[in-house]
Amino acid sequence: MGTRSDQPRFEREPRDAPLSASAEPLGARADRALETSLEPAPTDALRAWAKQLSRRIDGALEPTLARAARAPAPPRLAEALGYAVLPGGARVRPQICLAVARACGDPYPRLADAAAAAIELIHCASLAHDDLPCFDNADLRRGKPSLHRAYGEPLAVLTGDTLIVSAFETLAAAGGAEARDRAQRASGDKGERAAPGDRADEAGVWRTVGQLVAALGRATGAPQGICAGQAWESEPQISLDAYHAAKTGALFVAATEMGALAAGQEPERWRDLGARIGAAFQIADDLKDAYADAAALGKPTQQDAVHGRPNAVAELGLEGAVALFKDSLAAAISSVPSCPGEAALCALVRAQAERLTPALG
Repeated sequence: MGTRSDQPRFEREPRDAPLSASAEPLGARADRALETSLEPAPTDALRAWAKQLSRRIDGALEPTLARAARAPAPPRLAEALGYAVLPGGARVRPQICLAVARACGDPYPRLADAAAAAIELIHCASLAHDDLPCFDNADLRRGKPSLHRAYGEPLAVLTGDTLIVSAFETLAAAGGAEARDRAQRASGDKGERAAPGDRADEAGVWRTVGQLVAALGRATGAPQGICAGQAWESEPQISLDAYHAAKTGALFVAATEMGALAAGQEPERWRDLGARIGAAFQIADDLKDAYADAAALGKPTQQDAVHGRPNAVAELGLEGAVALFKDSLAAAISSVPSCPGEAALCALVRAQAERLTPALG
């Protein structure tokens, strides 16, 4: 990408209600969000909760990686799968998925864990592919050699492909286990008293899995998934909004939708939250790329400038980008639907966003 002379031209599409550094105030609810939910959260409690979510994510990833790496899998591919996923980065997307499920009561943790793991597998696959010489040609990822530097380009491509397939297999496996448990409860095979509706719930499990697969597929492929987001960089003229929504926003939308679905809730009321979180994190990523220390970040910086990609700092300046980040984060917080776990979810979103924003000044 960096050696191409025909760098794409980025254009922003007009919006009915733009979010910008000079946007109108976000309204009373956003103000209350900034004054309450965006106040520093009890860090010890928040850290403990985040660690609990991370343990659930790792617990769901481990059997998936073990299943993909068992014999007769080629040994170097098996090793590369673990290298691409472990140790993890911030795990922001799967944490948000689980936090939404928890906010909705988390009645089916097996499905929520599988949804979170599937999202992380897709994210790790996208990093493996993004780093390839044909795209970013990055030497580092998470403080170690990028996958293609460690294992070569062919295995990096195949590892990313395997992780994508494994994400959908993870959802199917969890659905099968959940359906079997409910069928056994309904028949009394486990010596448990069957709950009313367990037999119907068995069919409901597969409906939910189908919805989870569809949500993840939308976030992964085209026209609005991360593959489409990467493909926009090959266009001579690019829709900036479509580019950001696909490359960054899609998996955040999937995280909130799939967290709700795994808890038996309708995903539509959570979609706006995912889109707004994605917008905030895109700006945070732009700030990191422009101002973070590469050694501390564990990957190269200034990549947007090198590859001719849009960046909020380049468009708006530092102050404008920071203002837009704060507006976008406030908009995300204000869009959290009313639910029992609303406060904890707001605190987690804010903490993750600020943790990924470089210290400035």
